[in-house]
Amino acid sequence: MIGLAEIAAPIACLGLAVLLVARTRRNRIAGLAYALVGTVLLIASLTPASAVELAVALVGAVVIAPLLAWLFKREPWLIAYATLAFAPFRVHFLHHQLLVALYAVALGAAALLLWQLVEGDDRSRELGIASWPLALYLGWIGLSVEWTVDLHAAVIDLLAFYIPFTIIAVSIARLPWRPSRLRILYGELAAMALVFVAVGFYQYETRNILQNSKLKIANTYSALFRVNSVFFDPSIYGRFLVIALIPTAVLIVRARFGRFGFAALAGAAVVWLGLLISFSQSSFAALLVAVFLLSAVVWRWRSLFALAAVVVVAGGIAVAQPRLVHALRHHTTSGLNGATSGRASLIANGIRIAKAHPALGVGLGGFEHAYSKRTHRTPRQSASHNTPVTVAAEEGGIGLVFYFALLGALLLAACRRINHPVFGILALSAGLGLVAIFVHSLAYNDFFEDPMTWGLIGLIALAAPRRVRAPRPQPVETVEQPVPEMIAQ
Repeated sequence: MIGLAEIAAPIACLGLAVLLVARTRRNRIAGLAYALVGTVLLIASLTPASAVELAVALVGAVVIAPLLAWLFKREPWLIAYATLAFAPFRVHFLHHQLLVALYAVALGAAALLLWQLVEGDDRSRELGIASWPLALYLGWIGLSVEWTVDLHAAVIDLLAFYIPFTIIAVSIARLPWRPSRLRILYGELAAMALVFVAVGFYQYETRNILQNSKLKIANTYSALFRVNSVFFDPSIYGRFLVIALIPTAVLIVRARFGRFGFAALAGAAVVWLGLLISFSQSSFAALLVAVFLLSAVVWRWRSLFALAAVVVVAGGIAVAQPRLVHALRHHTTSGLNGATSGRASLIANGIRIAKAHPALGVGLGGFEHAYSKRTHRTPRQSASHNTPVTVAAEEGGIGLVFYFALLGALLLAACRRINHPVFGILALSAGLGLVAIFVHSLAYNDFFEDPMTWGLIGLIALAAPRRVRAPRPQPVETVEQPVPEMIAQ
């Protein structure tokens, strides 16, 4: 029997898809309305488990949405500022650690979008060439809820990540171009990074970890003491610092700091030290790839020398790791699993799940359930720690094609503008930031679950060229002049 969630998920996702690709205001309003109806039905499908929490959330939404829409209409860039400010902070809600404050931002942004469409705003396809790939991916994951092996996880994924973050990405792409507002956004990012680094230094000095009890235990039995600052996981903390370092590096190499260049270098050095004590290998890999690509953009072929140096250093580090060398030499699963903190086994089993369900996958949110069924045990980690593998396992080959099409479209949109005199800095920074998150997601997952990803999608679209449909030419009416009778004869 088809339940409420199986009906609601396609409605919500297909509504978002229509919102992304439709050209007319009427169709876009209809798409937004369908997304809202689907969202409410998805919430209703969770009601038996958390009736009180959901009732409070719905009442709060009705009160907050108009107020936030009015506030965002007066200053649209508050959407971007609030998204960045609330991105690190999660609250225990519905038995999960969720980004509740960001959902309020998304709610206000959706109300503002509806307001603007009703008033006559005829802008469309704000995400540019990424509109269709994202619409196809959203439509596909909505349909995959019909055959998912974990319906509750699928509903949470839609409500917590895909639906609100799509609205945020579209809203950021619709922001008016204001260089002064972008400077404020960068200042906010840099200030947050420095504050988080200070918290990390305090943790490292006092050996006091916030929020994460598992990390406390791991630090007790490890030679390295990892910090997580205000984040739950050190890897997410490291990812945030990488995203903060990338625009700083872009501004430095493009000589946009002027006499404040040394101050920018000093700030970047402090943030790098904060990244160091997170001991996040995936974050360092992401930063390394982003810096190399930046050097390739600025110095072209000469960047190959930097790449050669990096390969030599990385090779030396690898040789200095006996566990890794032994694992690679003997090709032992247990050795690779130990060297990668258990991720090799998760990824390997994720690939097997994908092979067993090559076309359709096991459905959105079904990785953990499928993993447990295959291995007959529950994993400590709930994902494969590799986004492409997770997408392949959950959404099948079709979903994987849509995922890579989305990535390709976003990177192409960014590449088109990297040398533009006005939009180049933003396009290069946002594009490199997206690449860094992708590289990080190869060892940690959380590509679509990170609000920074969706913020960068919106910023890439903001910097990307927009093709405005030319107005349809009006037919020229010719007025027939009366012919004088003498000429007519």
